[in-house]
Amino acid sequence: MKKIFSYIKLTRPPNNLIAALSVFVGATIAGDIESWWKVFFACLSAFFISAGGNSINDYFDIKIDRINKPYRPLPKGEIAPSSALRFSIFLFLIGIILSVWVKPLSPIIALLACGLLVVYSMILKKTLLVGNITVSMVSALAFAYGGIAAGDFKLSLIPAAFALLFHLGREILKDVEDLKGDSSLGASTMPIKLGVDFSLYMCTLVFSFLIFLTWLPYFINVFSLVYLLVVIVGVDLVVIYVIWSMWRDHTSSNLHRLSNILKVDMLLGLVAIYVGKF
Repeated sequence: MKKIFSYIKLTRPPNNLIAALSVFVGATIAGDIESWWKVFFACLSAFFISAGGNSINDYFDIKIDRINKPYRPLPKGEIAPSSALRFSIFLFLIGIILSVWVKPLSPIIALLACGLLVVYSMILKKTLLVGNITVSMVSALAFAYGGIAAGDFKLSLIPAAFALLFHLGREILKDVEDLKGDSSLGASTMPIKLGVDFSLYMCTLVFSFLIFLTWLPYFINVFSLVYLLVVIVGVDLVVIYVIWSMWRDHTSSNLHRLSNILKVDMLLGLVAIYVGKF
């Protein structure tokens, strides 16, 4: 039972749930859904692809995590690295197989997402900004994936744009949090190459642009007043707090706390988008 729990922990279930819910929200705002079964399979597909991405990320990050996150299953020795690699491939395959039951385009998107997650974990995560943008694009892709499953992806591009910026800001913040471990193994992330202050400025810029964009769907009559109220209280004010707090205290422990707050805030963002069509 302990071994099973370690494998579940390796996949980071909350992240996978957010990926599945992102697909669901992308589908529900698309309009008339052709088949709920296709949406269901798309959500499951995203869940398993996200789980595979998280698992393979830990496989490639085991040396860094021994410094930054020693509590994770691999650095703790709860799972052998080779087992984690096989497990991640298994999860990717399930996600790709499930995509076959969605739409003809879906397996291509699923393969693209898997490929980007592997390349990100192998190479791009330790690069300047490219890795941040890559993983943010995969997160944004979940909404379009849901829109395609429902039959029309155009409206899903709105939350996809929000997700891209939200994740990009959070990824930069996480790079500052992981500065110690990343620098010890020769990574080339933004805070290492350009400094902590520059990284926080970039994070502030991205989050500020996100806040500005969240108001637009209401003013162009795409989403309702309920959306605007939820997004202001549930998302924008939280992001403003994160900006204030990270400048006030950019120690690793505080940035880790803020990163977790942002993860929870993703759910409120999904709620805002979901209610926005009513």
